[in-house]
Amino acid sequence: MPRYQVHPLPYREDPGARFASISAAPGAVLLDAGRPFASRGRYDLMSAWPLAELAPDADESAKDFFARLRSALQSLGAVDTTETPDLPFVGGMIGYLSYDFGRRIEQLPQQSDDDLGLPEARVGLYAWALISDHQRRTSQLVFHPALAEAERLRLCALFDGEPQAPALPPFRLHQGFQPDLSKEQYRQALQRVQGYIRAGDCYQVNFTQRFRAPCSGSPWLAYQALRRACPTPFSGYLNLPQGAILSLSPERFIQMHRRQVETRPIKGTRPRGRNPQEDEANARELLASAKDRAENLMIVDLLRNDLGRSCRPGSVRVPELFALESYPNVHHLVSSVTGELAPDKDAFDLLLGSFPGGSITGAPKIRAMQIIDELEPTRRSIYCGSLFYLDVRGELDSSITIRTLLVKDGQVSCWGGGGIVADSDWQAEYEESLTKVDVLLRTLERLGD
Repeated sequence: MPRYQVHPLPYREDPGARFASISAAPGAVLLDAGRPFASRGRYDLMSAWPLAELAPDADESAKDFFARLRSALQSLGAVDTTETPDLPFVGGMIGYLSYDFGRRIEQLPQQSDDDLGLPEARVGLYAWALISDHQRRTSQLVFHPALAEAERLRLCALFDGEPQAPALPPFRLHQGFQPDLSKEQYRQALQRVQGYIRAGDCYQVNFTQRFRAPCSGSPWLAYQALRRACPTPFSGYLNLPQGAILSLSPERFIQMHRRQVETRPIKGTRPRGRNPQEDEANARELLASAKDRAENLMIVDLLRNDLGRSCRPGSVRVPELFALESYPNVHHLVSSVTGELAPDKDAFDLLLGSFPGGSITGAPKIRAMQIIDELEPTRRSIYCGSLFYLDVRGELDSSITIRTLLVKDGQVSCWGGGGIVADSDWQAEYEESLTKVDVLLRTLERLGD
């Protein structure tokens, strides 16, 4: 079996300067642990110039699209990594699945308007990556054997010197963010959700509102400002032909390492306090909230079922329940569900059986998704989808793209939402949806000042 090649580089905790030199390249992608501001994530991974890019055909099912991805991944070829098993990626696929890719998995109505026109998935085949391991404090270029020698030498030369950031046009908004829904429209939608819950259709529905503003300039400069203001361990930036995805996500979707699977759903939120005493009180209130714990438990049960479709029978566990995680703008209630992939399954089966994530749909999942399509006037696009990598060994990691913005066609879109249950107060839910994205909206609104 052929071996991959590595080219050591000086360790850098902040990936920004290196990624700036490739941020406008075709398929440029950064999966970002948020260092030095955030501390939970272990790896940064960046790449560009994919060997191929794949998107689903108009009427192609998720299963058939994944079959094409599987074939493309196999065509890259396996590599021997026995000497360095901790490398997260040695060549493979990086890309996104939008929330609406779920329409290729489940039969859903077509009521909401696809006004942003983002392809439902876009996945690149990458034969190299620059990986920084923040635990071992190393940075290195990793090359799959399929990469041409001339390209390997070009990349070594590109990253060996001091990064040369190109001159980029400043990012600015031409007016402040505006919500698509009025407060009254939001109230009416939540009343209809609670009507469905009382009728027994569902237990919980994640309802979202969207904010938009006209913009110009470099999305990469916008992302750098956002990651300083809101560092999170599952952040990411993906250059698109029409703009970029800017994700400041705190939530892992699915990780698979040596066939061991983990998902970490978030359900339960409180704002950070204005002083240490208020902050601690908000955290204690969240941990003690019977409502938030019940919501979290509903999603844990849903995800146990989702993982059970692809994991070895009896292997699914809940090792962590109702843990507190704190970020610059909010406290979150987070749980962990784990399992071991069944011998006859692979990462594509795992994604097919679990997407989209239960924490951002509701329970039961399919009925909640039907209600979402009925009550949210526009499609979610990248919001509540996933950024992910999957390498030739089957190593997988992925986020849920909450706290995520889409810059496309001279407009930036951002979404905020939350889980609605029978006893939800619509005003409190409205304020929570604002709290989750306020730091993102205000940061971009200040950039032109």
